[in-house]
Amino acid sequence: MQLSISGHHIDVTDSLHAHVTNKISKLERHYDHITNVHVILSVEKLVQKAEATLHISGAELFANAESEDLYTAIDLLSGKLDRQIIKHKEKLINRHKPKIAQET
Repeated sequence: MQLSISGHHIDVTDSLHAHVTNKISKLERHYDHITNVHVILSVEKLVQKAEATLHISGAELFANAESEDLYTAIDLLSGKLDRQIIKHKEKLINRHKPKIAQET
């Protein structure tokens, strides 16, 4: 998985980079076909924003989160991406299951 982290009106410190890397790497537990992730961290007045785009096999997922604390925004972002990955994986599993003929 290729991870790129950039900041908009903010310097990405080592601790922010480590926190994002830790949270995003946990997403691979549910789905290991993530090719690359682009995370943008930004600050607008009192609102801290985190947004990410995941490129996975068969889809491109996007999520964003806002909070007063950037670490909380990153945690919320990883939760949203986690739910989207699980939903995408369930769609793939249901699509490849053979349909059972219902007898009436």
